[in-house]
Amino acid sequence: MSTPLVSFVSSGPGDPELLTVKAVDRLQKADVVLFDDLSSGPILSHVRPEADLIGVGKRAGRPSPKQDHVSQLLVDYAETGQRVVRLKSGDSGLFGRLEEEMVALKAAGLDYEIIPGIPSAVAAAAACGIPLTRRLTARRVQFATGHDVTGELPPDTNLDALADPKATTVIFMGKRTFPKLAAALIERGLPADMPAVLAEAVSTPEQKLTRLTVQGLADQLADEIGDKPALVLYGPLAEMESADD
Repeated sequence: MSTPLVSFVSSGPGDPELLTVKAVDRLQKADVVLFDDLSSGPILSHVRPEADLIGVGKRAGRPSPKQDHVSQLLVDYAETGQRVVRLKSGDSGLFGRLEEEMVALKAAGLDYEIIPGIPSAVAAAAACGIPLTRRLTARRVQFATGHDVTGELPPDTNLDALADPKATTVIFMGKRTFPKLAAALIERGLPADMPAVLAEAVSTPEQKLTRLTVQGLADQLADEIGDKPALVLYGPLAEMESADD
């Protein structure tokens, strides 16, 4: 079976050693790589020197290319017959605008493949030395985004679900909105002293893990959020000790 011209390659959380074998293969064979900010750095060392590298990343509070422009770039390059890699951080199917780009390729009659990667939430839990589930006390894991296209907490967020003290919850892209979210969750019964972790720049040399409570983390982020990409984890698992932070 032939490989499609377009490969959506998931780069994992940032550590190049966490790339899958298939991801490395597609990077090495690519003629063009459209990459996100969080997929740059040493991961791009797998790309051939003669390949074109095009940064199309989106970061909160920074000028970013429009999604329709990125989607059109994918179509334009693939229509020339070049092998194109769309490199996305974490797993491309989690909060990665994958659907919009798939739709554009389908509309143009172009085939593609999706190569999964290690989600940043899974890497964050590993870095903290905790599992995401625990028998009897954390039988459910939920991932949610902390902001919508306006940068605010999505108005249709299921706050009752996110306030479940028996679930492990991971909030993506939520540093700016976590103080507001935490207040709403506490109103709905989530204990203010529920253990929480702020996992920044997971699996990179800049990694930082901060262990607090939901209220403590909300207070910290109300004062300073910093510029590192981050996840917030909270629930009954965050209380477990890590051998090395």
